[in-house]
Amino acid sequence: MPRKQNNELRELMNVGPKTLQDLTLLGIETVEQLSEEDPDRLYLKINEITGVRHDPCVWDIFAAIIDEARTGNKKPWWEWTKVRKIRQREGSFCVSLFG
Repeated sequence: MPRKQNNELRELMNVGPKTLQDLTLLGIETVEQLSEEDPDRLYLKINEITGVRHDPCVWDIFAAIIDEARTGNKKPWWEWTKVRKIRQREGSFCVSLFG
């Protein structure tokens, strides 16, 4: 059964092998499950699980795949970069630029 679930996640535009691995670590197995998530929460959690501060572009990918899971709208992950950078400038991003 997990193979079918992974195939479902792989069908999302921005899910490659590394993102699929991250989703597995996060306990995300289905698109439905992903649609109920928040990119901030997933980004903070993957950093915590791995003990590594990931590149903020990982947040961009999470935002893109969550949006696609919710709406079916396929956008390249880098379109979310501008959203994150605005939040970073405003101080509302989940991780400080300097922390």
